[in-house]
Amino acid sequence: MGPFHRSVCSVIAVVGTIAFAAVLTIADPVAAQMTGTPTPGYPQAPGVPSSSMPAPLREIGFDQRLDNPLPLDTEFRDEQGRTVRLGEFFGVRPVVLAFVYYECPMLCTQVLNSITSSLGVMNLESGKDFDLVMVSFDPRETPAQASDKKAEYVARFKKSGAETGWHFLTGDQASITRLTKAAGFRYVWDEPTKQFAHPTGVIVVTPDGRPARYLFGIEYGPRDLRFAIVEASEGRIGSLVDELLLFCYHYNPETGRYGLVIMRTVRIAGVATVLLIGTFVTVMVRREKRTAGRGPGAPTHSGS
Repeated sequence: MGPFHRSVCSVIAVVGTIAFAAVLTIADPVAAQMTGTPTPGYPQAPGVPSSSMPAPLREIGFDQRLDNPLPLDTEFRDEQGRTVRLGEFFGVRPVVLAFVYYECPMLCTQVLNSITSSLGVMNLESGKDFDLVMVSFDPRETPAQASDKKAEYVARFKKSGAETGWHFLTGDQASITRLTKAAGFRYVWDEPTKQFAHPTGVIVVTPDGRPARYLFGIEYGPRDLRFAIVEASEGRIGSLVDELLLFCYHYNPETGRYGLVIMRTVRIAGVATVLLIGTFVTVMVRREKRTAGRGPGAPTHSGS
């Protein structure tokens, strides 16, 4: 076997190993994510009948209304106290929508913290690539409370665009009910604890107001959130790399996460391997032809 053939075999072995390792590397963390359970509401212990659960917990949940238009003509008040229509925050960019209440002692704070940390490591910009709309589902809350909450998270976010791209809304019960019902967000007031019982998650909505992706729980990975925003933008934002990754990852509505589609990834790795090998072989063949063309007795020129 000549040096050329040994080189080709070496390249095939190395590229194949790299491609296989890449598939395993990508698949591993995703497999770990997919072993979790979805959190459309509060989890119920296995084998425990729903009738034995506290009444508030039997009423709450997140029903996915994918592609169901939101009522964009619903009126709320922004953090400055102005009456606004929900549609004012749509039309150009995707919207990350979350239902929280600003005096929530537990889950809502974790939702806001997770959104802030995930968006903080993404290179998409709020107010340019997407908008963030927080809607309080407590009709007693005021624009002043919304303003305080916005100031707190804008200061924590420390990136440009938060002041103009983040919106914290309040509204009356009729507006809240209309929007939460359309979005599938079910919550109840728990009189004994004087708190709302509610599910947790965010909804990524298309520019024209249709829920595209639901991400459940209190932690939203930057990858999942970015994929959801890019998909909801309908091709308006994102890079070629995003499009390639979205071909490999598939949104699972049961888990509210993106999981790796193994066969698609294997195909892409295989195509990449063939292209690399083909490029290498072409370069080596051309180099050998040039060497053979000169021949062993080809004159060499040297300066005198």
